[in-house]
Amino acid sequence: MHIVQPGMEIDVLKENSKVANENYRRLKEHKIRSVDFMGSIGAGKTALIIKLAEKLREKGVRVCAIAGDVTGVDDYSRFEKSGLKAFNCNTGHECHLDANLVRKSLNEIDLDDYDVVFIENVGNLVCPADFPLGTDYRVVVISTTEGDDMVRKHHDIFLHSDIAILNKMDISDAVGVDPEVIAEDYRRLTGGLKEIYKCSVKKEQGLDEIIAALKL
Repeated sequence: MHIVQPGMEIDVLKENSKVANENYRRLKEHKIRSVDFMGSIGAGKTALIIKLAEKLREKGVRVCAIAGDVTGVDDYSRFEKSGLKAFNCNTGHECHLDANLVRKSLNEIDLDDYDVVFIENVGNLVCPADFPLGTDYRVVVISTTEGDDMVRKHHDIFLHSDIAILNKMDISDAVGVDPEVIAEDYRRLTGGLKEIYKCSVKKEQGLDEIIAALKL
């Protein structure tokens, strides 16, 4: 049985926040825009990052990615195969990236060579919420294939993110999901202050709006 001592969780989160602030200052010193992409397995984070990076590179923006996974090199390999320079970051047993792991990855990157760093978090809609990494934006990506109750089931990650993206709009009818139900749940959760961005990475729809929202 794993027993968490009183105050241990608070200390861990406090230390993570400290390192996240250090990461943020470091990235700003190099004039880098950074984005943390969170979301469950299969939401389309990897494909989204690849397409966004392609569009940015066409405009002369220098982009790299940190591929976060528990183990393996699958997403890292997909990034590299697409022409996107990537750095692999395995967590071992943890279900999320933390600021210290990202700091170690940043140590491997010549930050003067890039304008934008995309970070793909571990596929999970729970754990990453509590661990900011020091990025400009925290993005949560969900897809129509996950059902229309995602916002209702996972309040924390939506409240801890700056931007929400609903992917795979092209197959919403096929999977029997009404995107407006998800959008309304999100508006209700955020007090009507935010709208969810709808896109289809496969059809390359909605990507320009996401790039604009991220001020890239």
